[in-house]
Amino acid sequence: MRHVIPGMRGGGSVAAVLAVLIVLWEVGVRLTGVRSFILPAPSAVIAEIAAYPGFFLTSSGYTVMTTLAGFGLAVALGVLIAVATVYSSLLEKTLFTILVAMNSVPKVALAPLFVIWLGSGVAPKVAVSLMIAIFPVVIDTVLGLRSVDPDALNLAKAARASTWQILTKIRFPNALPSLFAGMKVAISFALVGALVGEFVAGDQGLGHVILLAQGMFDTPRVFAAILLLGIIGTVLFYIVDLVERLVVPWHVSQRGVAPAGGASL
Repeated sequence: MRHVIPGMRGGGSVAAVLAVLIVLWEVGVRLTGVRSFILPAPSAVIAEIAAYPGFFLTSSGYTVMTTLAGFGLAVALGVLIAVATVYSSLLEKTLFTILVAMNSVPKVALAPLFVIWLGSGVAPKVAVSLMIAIFPVVIDTVLGLRSVDPDALNLAKAARASTWQILTKIRFPNALPSLFAGMKVAISFALVGALVGEFVAGDQGLGHVILLAQGMFDTPRVFAAILLLGIIGTVLFYIVDLVERLVVPWHVSQRGVAPAGGASL
């Protein structure tokens, strides 16, 4: 008997579909004779990356660094805001409302302000990434903190547990699945925020690569940067998913396709 690793079958199916689409794309471009600056063939995109591996690696590393910085700050501040919101009705009516209002403002409109305030270095890009990524963290964490069984809270209060003990022993463990759900959304948003920051005021990163290539009608390089962004976003998402499996293996969402000791079909 062998165990099924969740996602292996789905991953194989996705890879097969992508392979077919890439082949059709390659054949279609070659048969129709579409010019490279309009729609490059996949082989041209791969050749572009292979021709400048160091350049793309450096640009990707800068974007990943900005993304992780914005994501880390979003998780840290988001959890603090969520806890404050749950325990303070005043903060819920003020801080939470302000956060909702700011989330309604397009971040592209805020990015130039961050450049004015923070300069043209990495700081404004991290700030935009943080602003986009923090909202799902706060919303999902608040939901998790509030969805505790009332009987568990009453039992803890009857046992004279402190507010800190209730938070760390009951509320926060209960909120972990919701927190990770928010983090999965936030990691993708953080990448988008980093890209927006690089579009507005960037001299490095994949966003800057796309802007320069677009100005020179170098479509293969644009597609190469987009491909790398897709790979980075997918890898970061599954890293968060892996951490979730390690931290909350007890949650119902982490059950495998087949039960432990069961045979795969």
